[in-house]
Amino acid sequence: MALEIYKRGQGKYTRSITFVGGVLIAALIGRFVWQQVVPVSDSLWLIYGVPVAVFVGGGVLMFWIVNRPRSADFMIATEGEMKKVSWSSKKEVIGGTKVVIATTLLLAVLLWAVDLAFSLFFQKINVLEASN
Repeated sequence: MALEIYKRGQGKYTRSITFVGGVLIAALIGRFVWQQVVPVSDSLWLIYGVPVAVFVGGGVLMFWIVNRPRSADFMIATEGEMKKVSWSSKKEVIGGTKVVIATTLLLAVLLWAVDLAFSLFFQKINVLEASN
């Protein structure tokens, strides 16, 4: 059957999130179509039927994509690899963020000082006019 789940239970989270993301995109496209059709048509079929068809079609397409053997095997393997990743702790992330912010601020101050020194030097040798 065309709408059966390939390797049920494997890659559940990756496939579910991919499916929900695809359906969300289909819903946004359906909303866009609805916004385009409302001003130009009085037909209820066009105003509501076409956007719903786009949404349902997008959902069926996403179901088919996440259950195709090639893409499903890829998502299953991706979820397996993500389980092997060594994730940083909250303390390590906060510490690393502090180091990055401090380094950025230090470099900004150093670049400002170098810029000021060059500016004063070029003013002394009359290459730049002094600004008010």
